[in-house]
Amino acid sequence: MSFLRFIVPIFFLISIFVASNAQLSTTFYATTCPNVTEIVRGVMEQTQRTDVRAGAKIIRLHFHDCFVNGCDGSILLDNATGIISEKDAAANVGAGGFDIVDDIKTALENVCPGVISCADILALASEIGVALVGGPTWQVLLGRRDSLTANRTGVDSDIPSPVESLDVMRPQFTNKGMDITDLVALSGAHTFGRARCRTFQQRLFNFNESGSPDPTINSTYLPTLQGTCPQGNDGTTFENLDKTTPDNFDNDYYINLQNQEGLLQTDQELFSTSGSDTIAIVNRYAGSQTQFFDDFASSMIKLGNIGALTGTNGEIRTDCKRVN
Repeated sequence: MSFLRFIVPIFFLISIFVASNAQLSTTFYATTCPNVTEIVRGVMEQTQRTDVRAGAKIIRLHFHDCFVNGCDGSILLDNATGIISEKDAAANVGAGGFDIVDDIKTALENVCPGVISCADILALASEIGVALVGGPTWQVLLGRRDSLTANRTGVDSDIPSPVESLDVMRPQFTNKGMDITDLVALSGAHTFGRARCRTFQQRLFNFNESGSPDPTINSTYLPTLQGTCPQGNDGTTFENLDKTTPDNFDNDYYINLQNQEGLLQTDQELFSTSGSDTIAIVNRYAGSQTQFFDDFASSMIKLGNIGALTGTNGEIRTDCKRVN
């Protein structure tokens, strides 16, 4: 599928965001670090060769970063004096990709020292990681700066838990200026990557204290999951988020939902919540990968603009794990 097929439909949307936040721009580093995209792509391509989950790890970090205090790189900070790391919050424990960010930062500092923010690394590497495994491309707006602090408690309140109902997830998105289409489109990032048993095993044996599995799990899919995550397991084993094409970015995630084969409760809720307006969107994406790709790209641009620090706010960290 051609590059232009996915880029052209979102040019208009980009112009809206540029107008509303003129300090972010696709050409922000044109003179200070003109090769930034190529450098980030080089590291991502190299990493992808040995870690098929690289793109999924990075986009998860970007989402979790933007939903807590905005896209400011706060998720990357380690514990330090005055900083309680977001990495230790339940939603982020075990998250991968921090080493990839460090590798990208090192490569950039070698060429353009003190120029590229860690927040922009997450945004740019997310787009590249999706494209490398067959997903859409989009124009990434740049110019974010890095936070001077973290918000550990904000992770618990603002990041959707994998066991949430749709009614809980809706305000978590609308509070960030995202709508229901964004919720369904961004959930499609679960078309690649893995999840640990602890994030979905509550569905497998005693769902909501019923003594039975979640009835929205396909009866032929359930034994597979129960075999991967037997009762009494330690919760650390990985399962594919997309059972069909786990390492490709495509619309099979939505077809899985139609077949009651969504891994996480928050995934299957999009299709199995009776009367929900999300069902029509799932059906639309299941029937048209082009529509999913277009909407996903648009939603990623919106996500990347949440609470961005610009101008003289924040700083450009030289090490993404700590403030300067």
